[in-house]
This record gives sequence, C-alpha cells and structure tokens, in this order.
Amino acid sequence: MPIFLPETTQTTAGTLTPRQIVAELDKYVIGQHAAKRAVAIALRNRMRRQKLAPELAEEIAPKNILMIGPTGVGKTEIARRLARLAQSPFVKVEASKFTEVGYVGRDVESMVRDLVELGVDMVREERLEEIRGKAAHNAEERLLDALLPPTRSVAPDEEAGAVREQQNLTRERFREQLRAGRLDNRAVELDVREKSFPSFEIIAGSSVEEVDINLKDMLPGLFQGKTKKRKLKVPEALEYLAQEEEQKLIDMDSVARTAVERVEQAGIIFIDEIDKIAGREGGHGPDVSREGVQRDILPIVEGTTVNTKYGMVRTDHILFIAAGAFHVSKPSDLIPELQGRFPIRVELEALGKEEFVRILTEPRSALVKQYMALMETEGITLTFTDDAIHRVADFATIVNERTENIGARRLHTVMEKLLDEISFEGPDLVEKRVVIDDAYVNRMLAEIVKNEDLSRYIL
Repeated sequence: MPIFLPETTQTTAGTLTPRQIVAELDKYVIGQHAAKRAVAIALRNRMRRQKLAPELAEEIAPKNILMIGPTGVGKTEIARRLARLAQSPFVKVEASKFTEVGYVGRDVESMVRDLVELGVDMVREERLEEIRGKAAHNAEERLLDALLPPTRSVAPDEEAGAVREQQNLTRERFREQLRAGRLDNRAVELDVREKSFPSFEIIAGSSVEEVDINLKDMLPGLFQGKTKKRKLKVPEALEYLAQEEEQKLIDMDSVARTAVERVEQAGIIFIDEIDKIAGREGGHGPDVSREGVQRDILPIVEGTTVNTKYGMVRTDHILFIAAGAFHVSKPSDLIPELQGRFPIRVELEALGKEEFVRILTEPRSALVKQYMALMETEGITLTFTDDAIHRVADFATIVNERTENIGARRLHTVMEKLLDEISFEGPDLVEKRVVIDDAYVNRMLAEIVKNEDLSRYIL
C-alpha cells in the first residue's frame, strides 16, 4: 500500500523546510522557539517518510511530542496552527475527562472516532468544491423543468425543429430571468424528502460501533425518509436542489476511504492536561483511576486498530502531541510505557511583559487588531498608543504575579474590562474617533489592579 499524505499537503506544507514552518508559526504564536522547532521537525519527518519505499515507511513511527509548560503560553495554539498548516485532520481532547465518574475504558477510542469524523468532513468539503459548479448547473436545469410547462407534442402541421427551437428560446429567457433574480418571488412545487430518524435505545456505556451493528444496512428502507409536495420560493428551491445534486455527485464510499487513509497517515491528536492523569499505583481512589486511564490511552498512542463507522482505523502513524503544566506532578510520574511513547520533550517558558506587548500587536489576529475590527463595524475608529499597549501588558503581568498565572489568557480579561465602556456605548457615540492612551488605561484599570480582591474577581 502506498504511503501518502493529503493532496493539499503535498503542494503546501510539503515543500516547507523546518525553518519555514517555524516562520509560519511565528505569524500566530509569540516566542516558544523550542516547541516550534520540535513540531516543525515532526512535520518535516512526515514529508520525508512519504518519499520512502512503503516497506521502510511502514516501520518509521512518528516521534510524539510532550509539551511541558504553564497554562496560556501557546501549547494548544502551536498544535492547532501546525495542523492547519499541514491540512491535517486535528482533534484536541482533555485527558482529565477520561477520569470522570462513569468512565468506561473504551471511551478513550472516541478521540480516534472524532478524528475520523473530522477527516470525512475535510475530504467531503474538498470534493464539494470540485463538483459545486456542476451541482449548481444541474439544480438550475431541474428548477427550469419545474417552472416551465411540460413539453407539448408536435402537431402534424408543425415542424419539429421549429417547435424545439421555440421551446429552447423560452427556456433561455427563463434562465436569464432566474439568474437576474426576477423570479425570486415566484413559488414552485417540489418533492421534498422529509428528514426522519427512528428513535431507538443503545445499551448504556456503549456506542453503535461497539454493539457492532449498522442499522442503515440492516433496515435500508427505514432511513430513506418519505417525500412530500412542498411549495418553495425560487431561491429556496434552488438551494434545496443544489444540495440534493451535491449528495448525488459525491461518492461517500470514496470519501470515507480517503478520509480513513488521511487520518492514518496525517492525523494529529492533541492530548491536553496529561499531567492530570500522571500518578502511580499505591494510592487510593482517583490515583488508581489515573493509572487506568494511562493504560487505556497507551495502546492508542502505541498503535492499535479502532473500529469506526467508516471502517477500521490504525493509529500507528498518527502524531500525538501531549501537553501539561506539570505543576504538581512530573513527566516521570507517567507510567514508563507511556513516557517512552513521547520521546521528544519541550519546555515552554512562562510569558512576561515583553511577550505580552508582542502578543497584543504582532500576530495576524492580534488582540488589538481584533478589537479595532469589531469597533469598525459600528463606524468607530479605535486607535491604541504604544504607551497604552505597554500599560495593558504591565497590568496583565501584575495581576498574573499576584493571583493565578494564566499566561496570555489574562490579556483577554484585561482588554475586555478596558473596552467595556466603549463596547457598550459604541452605537450611541457621537465622536467616532477614540484614542486609547496611557491615561485611559489607568482610568479604567488602575483601581481594579490596585485592589487585590477586586482583581481576583474581575480580572
């Protein structure tokens, strides 16, 4: 079986060097050079692997990464941006959710099922782009058939060619009116399929995959849905018919096969809060549960086959990126087998004032740019002075030091409080040019930051 990555990956991220991958990540994430280097190498190794002979490529396992660092320093964002850059199916799961009451071991496999669902959506969207034009054309033809009277038979004294030409002229006239929007107020009667789904129960703690049944195959007639006549306005009818045509033109079996292959060769699973399940046996209660979760996650990271509704999925070549703060526990508290599955360890540094200033202004979707764009929708021109940005970073740093350090997430709370007044009064403001300077920041935030109890609750 040939080893390949998604078609889109080969043309975009496939040509990027590790240095270029880091440069791309720099556009969205500030600092954390060591983590970016690690993920860039992991992504490049995938590209290298696809150029090898299938026998050797099969033997090369991905080098999973363990990110260690406090909350709000960019662990999730690095993984998410990497997946977007590589056009790879990406899913984020919280390891701590598997320790909840009522936890069932097989639930851990749900991360792979979710990844396959995302893969199917990605491939389906790509196929839709390819056939959208043809589907729209077919829908238009069907709508014209419904709008125009049925073709009449040719009378003995008439010439067949002339009648056909007249009918074609009428059809083209209708097509022009349809495209110009002059028929939008007309109603048309269509056979619309009702969406019906029979109710049934699944045994608690199991899923359809676990019960190993496929109801659609067992009862094919049950899920088809009845059709009924409905009157729709022309734009609604056109949209409905286009969707119907898209469903006809897309081969879902082919989509499922491609998606499964893409997930197996290019999928990325991000396991957050892995430090919350770090713990060895010997304790009571939750400690045992934590080790149980580690043992359930282990085969998936190690390489196993998971049953999904799109077929069996092997996890041998899925890239796993785990992350945790490890305040209380250490990576060595994980069971040895799981530790061994994350050979690359990177430590992310805590963020300070200088990084906050850069986060507020440098990334493509920087916070300051977001708020300026939001206010622009109200016709308000919002301007931040350099002093104001440095002051906001100052306040965020102070609050992080005095209370819990939540990293860059503190900037969201500080900015929201800073612009609370403008966000509320925005539509009613007469003066549409607002300058946020040092004095404005002090007026809005100084009192809250000074009072530790207030900053604890408000920021």
